[in-house]
Amino acid sequence: MSDNEPKLVLASASPRRLALIEQVGISPDLLNPVDIDETPMKRESPRALSLRLARQKAQAARGAALVCNLGDNVFILAADTVVSLGRRVVDKPQSADEAREALLLLSGRAHRVFTSIALVTPDGRERSKVIDTKVRFKRLSRDDIDAYLLSDEWRGNAGGYAIQGKAAAFVRHISGSHSCVVGLPVFESLQMLQSAGFPVYAHWGPEV
Repeated sequence: MSDNEPKLVLASASPRRLALIEQVGISPDLLNPVDIDETPMKRESPRALSLRLARQKAQAARGAALVCNLGDNVFILAADTVVSLGRRVVDKPQSADEAREALLLLSGRAHRVFTSIALVTPDGRERSKVIDTKVRFKRLSRDDIDAYLLSDEWRGNAGGYAIQGKAAAFVRHISGSHSCVVGLPVFESLQMLQSAGFPVYAHWGPEV
């Protein structure tokens, strides 16, 4: 690849986000996760929190040494997912007990998943968008929750579950983007990249 060809940085360590973007034929040139403070601001809504964190991740990655070494024609894509019940943020659990509490909160109820995407283009401009999906769980029994906790799928997942895994068995209804709940809304991400000038379909041909 020449220095003038566009390059893509995914500012995330999430294997789920990487799998989603690779699923549509795009392989990032660099994975550059960033460490930012994800503490909500006072009276900050879940939607606003998701958008702020996605934008901060993209901007933080922009200044990273490995990103700067890629040259001038670099697109940086970041995302952040927040699960909420009303205005309450259901965080990533740090323990099985916290995961149980999260699942009990979501049991038999509808909740919202906000995934924000932020794109910094080679000229330094930023584009961002919030995608909102509504998910309704069935009423979870103690056995449901105990079995799910044993699977360890709750680790590292907002809301304490992974919809692309065994937790799909809990979902009665979903309204909106499934990939938003997984962690990267694919349609919206590709639309944003394409409109910014990134060659989304450049690698869709047969391999030679």
